[in-house]
Amino acid sequence: MEFADPGGGTPLYDLVPSPLGELLLIGDGEAVTGLYMDPHERFAQQVRSEWRRDPTALREAAEQLGAYFAGELREFSLPLAPLGTAFQRTVWRALTTIPYGATATYGGLARAIGKPNASRAVGMANNRNPVSIIVPCHRVIGADGAMVGYGGGISRKEVLLSLERGGGRTV
Repeated sequence: MEFADPGGGTPLYDLVPSPLGELLLIGDGEAVTGLYMDPHERFAQQVRSEWRRDPTALREAAEQLGAYFAGELREFSLPLAPLGTAFQRTVWRALTTIPYGATATYGGLARAIGKPNASRAVGMANNRNPVSIIVPCHRVIGADGAMVGYGGGISRKEVLLSLERGGGRTV
């Protein structure tokens, strides 16, 4: 999956219901630039008075999210433009290569991007992923298989992995 550079102009947003609670979907009119869960520190900080709520502009993303939660979509096909450093964007691209229902470790991702000693930096980039779920940072686990670090909370991470492994969508 390729990432575009975020466009200018007034950010657009919508609030999308999901089995995990309300999701804040953000775009620039061309691509999705953010997806946050409530409660999350960035959820409340994101919407600003100058932004415009525009469900029509974000309809495709909302529909794909609905299909994902219904178990009907395994891979998102949306234009994305997450704002981040070159390293972060490299990590986020690598996240999109983790297959649906599978998991990877921080060390495995570090090796995959050619930086075998950067597992801690990969973890920090993973933590900064502004497009959760679509860029599947929930598929990253600890080296020992433990459910570690997820901005939406470990319980939501477990729900997403269970959904992807055919465990239903019960929250």
